[in-house]
Amino acid sequence: MATERTLVLVKPDGVRRGLAGEVIRRLEDKGLALVAMELRTLDRATAEEHYAEHRERPFFGELVSFMMSGPVVVQVLEGEDAVKRNRDIMGATNPANAEAGTIRKLFAESIEANTVHGSDSEENAAIEIAFFFKPEEIVG
Repeated sequence: MATERTLVLVKPDGVRRGLAGEVIRRLEDKGLALVAMELRTLDRATAEEHYAEHRERPFFGELVSFMMSGPVVVQVLEGEDAVKRNRDIMGATNPANAEAGTIRKLFAESIEANTVHGSDSEENAAIEIAFFFKPEEIVG
């Protein structure tokens, strides 16, 4: 396994309910190190570009509106096999299908308001990290 970086967003539902610290704690407890973090509210252009792969899907407009509905915690985590490890900790996108003890099983309100977003591959992690952070904003 190699050291990797991955992007994680604590979505507006997670921030609104005060879960950002709990999400970070769970990720750090599983060996992922926080190397960049920012609290921000996404504007329409940013939300649309970040979720561009879903542009043709019927839920795209609702997803963009939801992601603009409040602040998000944007973070870069680093560690061995970070992308897979993070995805395992988050659980399935649909909380109904997520394993017990995962972030989405424990905290998600719905498939959309599922508390966290995480990069789905090393390639997408690099793209997403560069989208949100300049290299000099990442420590470690």
